[in-house]
Amino acid sequence: VQLQAFGGGFVQPGGSLRLSCAASGSIFGLNVMGWYRQAPGKQRDLVAVINSGGRTNYADSVKGRFTISRDNAGNTVYLEMNSLKPEDTAVYYCNYARGGSAYWGQGTQVTVSS
Repeated sequence: VQLQAFGGGFVQPGGSLRLSCAASGSIFGLNVMGWYRQAPGKQRDLVAVINSGGRTNYADSVKGRFTISRDNAGNTVYLEMNSLKPEDTAVYYCNYARGGSAYWGQGTQVTVSS
């Protein structure tokens, strides 16, 4: 499984960004795709995930501001980020998990600053 992430960049507080991640390879069956983030000096934390049935889970810190979705084929996951805050600044990583295996994308930087 290969993951390629797009989006990210620099935005002022209160702004919006959209991340996307395209998965290729052995994409089938029950799986979970999602986004994690890692700020400098901190651990990598879950942001939002969505399973192959469309069920979602969000970190408390992003609930009501971020929305995760998948395309109909289930190969691409999106993260719509609104009302961004400086504390959302981090490298965002796409993740695909199936069974006991997990795969990571290359990471994309999101910087929220005035």
